[in-house]
Amino acid sequence: MIVMGRLRSLHHPARDELELEGVLHALSDPARLRIVAALAADGGERACGSLSCDLAKSTMTHHFKVLRETGVVAQHDVGTSCMTSLRREDLDARFPGLLGAVLTAAERPAADEPAAAGEPAAAKPA
Repeated sequence: MIVMGRLRSLHHPARDELELEGVLHALSDPARLRIVAALAADGGERACGSLSCDLAKSTMTHHFKVLRETGVVAQHDVGTSCMTSLRREDLDARFPGLLGAVLTAAERPAADEPAAAGEPAAAKPA
C-alpha cells in the first residue's frame, strides 16, 4: 500500500504482507519500543516531533522508517508535520496477542535492573 502525501509517498506493507521477523526486529530496539508504547498509550496519531526519545532527528527518522516499513506504524503528512499512528488492528489480526505481550513485557523491569523505590525486587532465576 502506498500512502501519498503532498511531498512524498511512503510505503506501508499491506496487512497480509506483515512478516513476524520484521515486526520483531522493529520492536527489538529500545527507542522504537518506546515510540510504540507511547502510541499505544495514546491510541491515536501523533506528530513525529512529539515522540522524541532524546535522539538526533536523523536517528528518529531512521527509527520511524523501520517501524513504517515493517508495518508497525502508519505515517502521513499533514501540512509540514508527519503524523504517526500504531497499526494495532493490523498487528493484532496478523499476530494475535504479540503486541500486547511485547508491551506488557516492556513495562516490567528486567531481572538485573534495580527495582524502583517502593517496588519489590524482581526475582532472579535459580
